[in-house]
Amino acid sequence: MSAADQADVLIVGAGLAGLFLALRSAPRRCVVLSPAPLGQAAASAWAQGGIAAALRADDSAALHAADTVAAGAGLVDPTVARLIADAAAPRIEDLCALGVPFDRDPDGALSVSLEAAHSRPRVVHVAGDLAGRAIMRALAAAVRDAPSVTVLEGVRAVALAETSGVVVGALTRGPAGDRVISARHTVLAAGGIGGLYRVTTNPREARGAALAMAFSAGAVIADPEFVQFHPTAIDIGSDPAPLATEALRGAGAQLIDADGEPLMPRHHADADLAPRDIVARAIHAQNAAGRRVRLDCRAAVGAEFPQRFPTVFSACMSMGIDPRVQPIPVAPAAHYHMGGIATDLDGATSLSGLSAVGECASTGAHGANRLASNSLLESLVFAARIADRLRDAALPPHRRGGASLPPRLEVATLDALRHRMSAGCGVIRDGPGLTRTLDWIEETGRAAGWPTALVAARLVVAAALARRESRGSHQRSDHPDIDPLARRSRFLRDAGDGLRPLEQRAL
Repeated sequence: MSAADQADVLIVGAGLAGLFLALRSAPRRCVVLSPAPLGQAAASAWAQGGIAAALRADDSAALHAADTVAAGAGLVDPTVARLIADAAAPRIEDLCALGVPFDRDPDGALSVSLEAAHSRPRVVHVAGDLAGRAIMRALAAAVRDAPSVTVLEGVRAVALAETSGVVVGALTRGPAGDRVISARHTVLAAGGIGGLYRVTTNPREARGAALAMAFSAGAVIADPEFVQFHPTAIDIGSDPAPLATEALRGAGAQLIDADGEPLMPRHHADADLAPRDIVARAIHAQNAAGRRVRLDCRAAVGAEFPQRFPTVFSACMSMGIDPRVQPIPVAPAAHYHMGGIATDLDGATSLSGLSAVGECASTGAHGANRLASNSLLESLVFAARIADRLRDAALPPHRRGGASLPPRLEVATLDALRHRMSAGCGVIRDGPGLTRTLDWIEETGRAAGWPTALVAARLVVAAALARRESRGSHQRSDHPDIDPLARRSRFLRDAGDGLRPLEQRAL
């Protein structure tokens, strides 16, 4: 058996969470599955804003945690919020040590910017909007040089291998065909679900594979109904949709309606820096009424656009929009999944032998609405916690396990699914629309043998139908109020491969 067929730790996914975990795990021998060439097709590389961290004298981890809790609409675990806020500065130091060129002020201190729902400027960034790309470049270079890490490019996991209720590796698919990689511990770090939607800022391949694999193996899934729609995707018909970073509004850019009037002051006291869910709904309502919303950066950024926000500038110019002199048309797009595989404070799932980290995990950090630039931070913090736990643990010996190969999803079915998810489980939902969407998923899934994308979509829609209230990113037009008794939701696979909802309560 080759070295790549066995691992101390098998890491499914090669985004920020997976690569940082692999580096931190040394000298444990890690095998990383990277479906695309290392550093490509990972949502982490597309992150523009940066990483939230309380670094200034007028800021603190306590304030950062309080902002996180407030943004999450009552469902953030305050212990987790404080945990990631406390660990933010050390994780930024780790990235600096790897050579990430964060922007600095004239005195050499890390420069920070203001983003929506933050009470202080605290987002560290690279060249304005290049944070994700720069971080991934540094991590990829370090991983290539790490003797304890083997990266399998072009290989993806399609199912977890199990024996007697213990995860012992994964069934993989790659250029050499299908094979099981045995692992003493497996970590899912395979991203989110944005590709289930017709309009998304995520790679189209992000279709909830980790969520579906874990659910099918019997793991507890938490809060799958909470899908964050970034309010300012550039609305020009691209798939995926380029993002106009929130830092633009932090720099003073304004959302304007079809008459050229400021949109957000009539919706929230914080205007353009209101929480993402509020901004997304305001834009969605205007666009649905045929009154296209635009982001006006002319006065706030103007001629400095190419230097301050090169990624957004390049995207706009490639579409024939010069943001120095033209407002940018924007629309909400599926951006981040707050729900996922339920984990504890050390990233462990409900299944022995399995951890989860990054967007596919649900740690309690984000609640019903993620605070801007907390996603990369959560990934770093929990990747470090998992690595430290596994590095010091007495891992079990390798064991053989079985795995069932899921069917492939037909292109026509995926296209239909993406349209139905956007129409029936989008920014605004209602019972009839969710029911129609779930009925179609159930019928299509049974006929197709339940490809992973349909399993993941089923979880999101079923949970949205079960939550009869409006909270954060989950807005039901037929249940517009918050239920003060509602808590986080949990789901398990029942004996017949159906859904077994557990009561909505704190995990």
